This record gives sequence, structure tokens and C-alpha cells, in this order.
Amino acid sequence: MRVELLPDADVDADLHDRLTRRLRRELSEVGVESIRTAPGGPAPEGAKSPDPVTVGALLVAFSASGGVFTSLVGVLQDWLDRQSARHRIVVTVDGDSLELERATAAERRELIGAFIRRHSDG
Repeated sequence: MRVELLPDADVDADLHDRLTRRLRRELSEVGVESIRTAPGGPAPEGAKSPDPVTVGALLVAFSASGGVFTSLVGVLQDWLDRQSARHRIVVTVDGDSLELERATAAERRELIGAFIRRHSDG
């Protein structure tokens, strides 16, 4: 599963990094097999930093059994609920992406529920 944290445009690189580390720490508490920073593509010639879209991207490996997927998505929902509404998270599983942005908690629950049903065994 790929998880990308896309903060508002006025968030600087340091805050983006701190937010990503906090999210990673919370995801790691769910019983995942591994979490690592997603590799980014080569930076454009003359660029002083990596492509900002790849900053904040995590690859999360987990067992399909035991409801870990549902727990992971729940952690993302809880994390967003505690953050400013300007942050977005994109979750991608098998090429299917779910972007959570400026939705009410009820709207997020509905979107997340449908996404979980598409990607879980039960």
C-alpha cells in the first residue's frame, strides 16, 4: 500500500517531514510488516530538492489476514481528523487510489468504508 501525505501548499519541507514521521510512527503501531519511504524519481535537472510529490510518500507492507488493512485505514482517518482540514492523504492499493481531502468525518467514513470493502477479504 502506498500512502502519500499532501499538505497544503504553505507547509514548508521541514513541517512536511515532521508530519510524515508522525504519521509513519502511528502506522507502525498497527502491526505492519514494514514501512519505508517510497523511492522518488530522479529530480529535474538543476533542482535543489526532490520532487515535492514524492516527499511524504510511504510504502506500507502488511499481512492480508487479521484486519490490518482496515486498522491502517482507520489510523489514517483518525490522523486526518486530528489535523487541519488542509492536509490530504492519498492511499493507493493495486492501482486504485483513495484521496481524502476536506471531507467531513462522516463523508470520510463512507469513502473509507467503500475502499476497504474493495480491498479486503471480508
